[in-house]
Amino acid sequence: MRTDSSPGTLPAREHLPAGDAGTPVLDVVIPVYNEEKDLQPCVRRLHEHLERTFPYAFRITIADNASTDTTPLVARRLEAEIPEVRAFRLEQKGRGRALRTVWSASDAPVLAYMDVDLSTDLNALLPLVAPLISGHSDLAIGSRLARSSRVVRGPKREFISRAYNLILRGSLQARFSDAQCGFKAIRRDVAQVLLPLVEDTGWFFDTEMLVIAERAGLRIHEVPVDWVDDPNSTVHIVKTATEDLKGVWRVGKALAGGSLPLDRITRPFGDDPRDREIQDVPKGLARQLVGFCVVGGLSTLFYLVLYSAFRQFGGSQTANALALLVSAVANTAANRRLTFGVRGRGGAVRHQAQGLVVFGIGLALTSGSLAALNAASSDPAHSTELAVLIAANLAATVLRFLLFRAWVFPDRGDEQPRSTVVTTRTPSSSAYPTQQLPQQPYAPLPQRPTANQYAATPYTTVQLQPVRPTDTDPRNS
Repeated sequence: MRTDSSPGTLPAREHLPAGDAGTPVLDVVIPVYNEEKDLQPCVRRLHEHLERTFPYAFRITIADNASTDTTPLVARRLEAEIPEVRAFRLEQKGRGRALRTVWSASDAPVLAYMDVDLSTDLNALLPLVAPLISGHSDLAIGSRLARSSRVVRGPKREFISRAYNLILRGSLQARFSDAQCGFKAIRRDVAQVLLPLVEDTGWFFDTEMLVIAERAGLRIHEVPVDWVDDPNSTVHIVKTATEDLKGVWRVGKALAGGSLPLDRITRPFGDDPRDREIQDVPKGLARQLVGFCVVGGLSTLFYLVLYSAFRQFGGSQTANALALLVSAVANTAANRRLTFGVRGRGGAVRHQAQGLVVFGIGLALTSGSLAALNAASSDPAHSTELAVLIAANLAATVLRFLLFRAWVFPDRGDEQPRSTVVTTRTPSSSAYPTQQLPQQPYAPLPQRPTANQYAATPYTTVQLQPVRPTDTDPRNS
């Protein structure tokens, strides 16, 4: 069971140190496919904006996804003319594949990407990456659905975007507001751990990355953006929507089955008060109490509805036993998932069996209360029965929480010593082996060099193989 103080595999977030170094702080990737007309004005406009507003060294990387027009020639010319521009050529299509390949090979501590049409106002770029540089957040996304965003687009795309967002919230419990906006950034240390778990190589890449990061407890910063739709976009809406829905089903199935090692990609939250050692205060008690009270309130309402229904067909004792049994099973399942954070099917049967023992104690309290009431009055009113049962259930609820916390769902987080070991794993590995890696802090934060400090180098076409989740396994040469 994951606890709030689980150290995970990532170190605490820290502000990137200031100083002089040759490594760019920011690497902005522009994935393109047959964009010979838009590529040059996009890169020049972005370069001019970064030269004028960004205070640190930067790089612009053109990720060519197997273009068949003159896009590679345009990229080659831009690389030769602008020192901060680099170009990669991939022989397979897929925006997710391009981002994974370039981000995995980049040496910049902050990685970003944006669409070539520059639909998003570039003034949002610095607010996007600033929380990552400062160490406040792990990922950052531009949101067109925030209240303060200003968006110009047709009703069709507006409907599709909001419908997709509702699907994510309803099926994957996503809390971020805009998964499809082509304007995102991530810290490199987070990308190295997170990207091997992302399977999609197309347009669903963004959504899968964000869902896994959010479920693992990583912090996602959202920036309201000004966005103008590109009427000449070549994105196939129907095909993309179909692939996205397939991705939602695949990720939802993996999360429900517990096959994603979410507890292994968490990081300590630095000065988070939940990580502080306080004597005589159990960790996570406040959060568990809130969750237990919410579940308990709903269970009590459910129990009373069941009791009133069963009371129409039998005596008070029979109705109480049946209502308490059904509500106890639902209560144990809800507390297991929501209050104590136990995911997956492991131990579910044992937890339900222990929950039935707790149910027996609650049954004894409520049945004894009804027996005492019937002994005091031969024909008590239905409202009186409900009042007695509520009082008895309150006492049983306190006892149930104590037994759940100490016996059914004990917190075993303290049994494992806190460790700073960094682990590497692949989704295809069932054991997820752990190995110690040397801690390599980022190079000092450099000031942006001037153009004359660079020497123009001839363009070399780099053919990179697509990076799959298994490509990070050191056993795969």
